[in-house]
Amino acid sequence: MNGWKRAGRGGRQRLVATLDPQEAAVLRGLVDEVRRMLDSRSAEQPRDELEELTGLQTGPSTKPDDPVLARLLPDFATDDTDLSGALRSLHEPELIAAKDAAATVVLDTLPGAGGRVELTPEQADSWLSALNDVRLALGTALDVSEDMPDELPPDDPRAGHLGVYHWLTYVQDGLVQSRMALR
Repeated sequence: MNGWKRAGRGGRQRLVATLDPQEAAVLRGLVDEVRRMLDSRSAEQPRDELEELTGLQTGPSTKPDDPVLARLLPDFATDDTDLSGALRSLHEPELIAAKDAAATVVLDTLPGAGGRVELTPEQADSWLSALNDVRLALGTALDVSEDMPDELPPDDPRAGHLGVYHWLTYVQDGLVQSRMALR
């Protein structure tokens, strides 16, 4: 990736970067994997009669067992478990929908074989949301912490994936910096 650059003037400003085919494939695969995880969480919730009558979609009232999903879908309140469950049930479906919408923007604007990515400010915001979700998911799976070294020993099974995590951090940070310059 060559980094994000601003292009255009006035109301037609864009953020532009070029990804090589491997970078595009990795990003597409990770975004799609997060989407599939969130879809499986949505599918766990059976249809309810109240939803069919009112159109108000509800979700599960319990925190996901999977640590990655639990990180992507945190509790809405921690002191009161009943309140937390009720808030989760009401808001988790729309949170998943928002995450899916952001992922869709990334997949729609990312050339499958790599190449030039050109984003409006709104699309850049969606990319930032989706990149954040991917980094949270990967960071949780790798057990990334502030104490973790930048490189792991070659025999650590997480070593290869940590490089991807650092690359995602670079992509996200560059996009944040470029996006802030458009304001």
